[in-house]
Amino acid sequence: MLPIIIFIMLILAIELYSYFGLKSVLFASQPKIYSIIYGITVILTIIGVFLFLKAGAKGFVDVSTTTSILFGLAFSFTIAKLIISANFLVEDLFRSFLWLFQSVVNFRSAELISRSYILSFVSLSMASILFLLLNYGVSFGKYNFQVHKKTLEFENLPKEFDGFKIAQLSDLHLGTFDNVKKVQKGLNMLQAENPDVILFTGDMVNNKAIEAKRFVDLIKKLEAPYGKFIVWGNHDYGSYVHWNSEAERQKNLSELNEIGIEMGLKWLNNANFPLVKNNDTLHLVGVENWGLPPFPQKGDLDKALENIDSKDFSVLLSHDPTHWREKVLKHKKKVALTLSGHTHGMQFGIEIGNFRWSPVKYRYKDWADLFEENGQFLYVNRGFGCIGYPGRVGILPEITIIELRKK
Repeated sequence: MLPIIIFIMLILAIELYSYFGLKSVLFASQPKIYSIIYGITVILTIIGVFLFLKAGAKGFVDVSTTTSILFGLAFSFTIAKLIISANFLVEDLFRSFLWLFQSVVNFRSAELISRSYILSFVSLSMASILFLLLNYGVSFGKYNFQVHKKTLEFENLPKEFDGFKIAQLSDLHLGTFDNVKKVQKGLNMLQAENPDVILFTGDMVNNKAIEAKRFVDLIKKLEAPYGKFIVWGNHDYGSYVHWNSEAERQKNLSELNEIGIEMGLKWLNNANFPLVKNNDTLHLVGVENWGLPPFPQKGDLDKALENIDSKDFSVLLSHDPTHWREKVLKHKKKVALTLSGHTHGMQFGIEIGNFRWSPVKYRYKDWADLFEENGQFLYVNRGFGCIGYPGRVGILPEITIIELRKK
């Protein structure tokens, strides 16, 4: 209860600080019009949050476009006002310091300098640009699927798998999607690449198995000669919602497992599966989620690599990329390629040519695209879906195509 109270107080502080700050500097001459406009933003924010919470209580079974748009507005308004409030706070601390310094130097109370019109205008401009970008991400970025292609060479790749094509999807978060047809468009893009195998690296749902029900037929239709495989991500355990009992949560996990099978997927949770082509074998290995706290560490790499020799070629599905440096690279059995997701690239950032930036880089060293260490590769998918903020800005939803070549 305490975190909720603190959150509400923080939101109220942001609202009041941005309201009175802008009113005192930029809109003092038109207080009534300003108050009406600001009031509308508050009402839209409340409606958006209410609809999102209502959809979440139902398990994000059938999120409407209206709910996504209104929650996007609520999220955008809050972030924009946070930017304004933060700028005003920094300015007020500076003004207070000057007032205190002048008062001490002059041995009498100094006059508090006024807020800067220019700084207030810049703050509003920054917030407005961010607001527009975030809403663009909700309306257009969320379904702007991108195909990222990589060709990787390995000395120990079995010759029969030279040219083998892997398709990877990660972090579908199916409950957040509000347009099934647009999801179908993204899956069609994957199918057009004619992959040999399709791999899903976790977080199929936000929390509840029922989120995936309406997408069964779409994923079931995906075809690959060597099959479709999947592992659990941290959201798939359903640990972020309230259950009446642990048995109820476990039932939800079992239902998700059954839905995956209905989709034609094979689960690889702490297990492996050989792909055989003529006399050569490529080993698919999968682990349950393993991440640094507070994320669960259920992945058992030793168990997953059972019966696989050190010289064998293996591809690992591991949802959280931190697993690669913490466990995979240190393991006595060398894993040629690890596929992960989890970070979403924070769904916000900049990608221009080889330049790539997102705030998530300060949390994860390996947060998007390809990484290599001592001949072992990690590829971090940017995610197919969304969580929290229902949009994408800069870091767009991804379909990964990796072609394996013999060096």
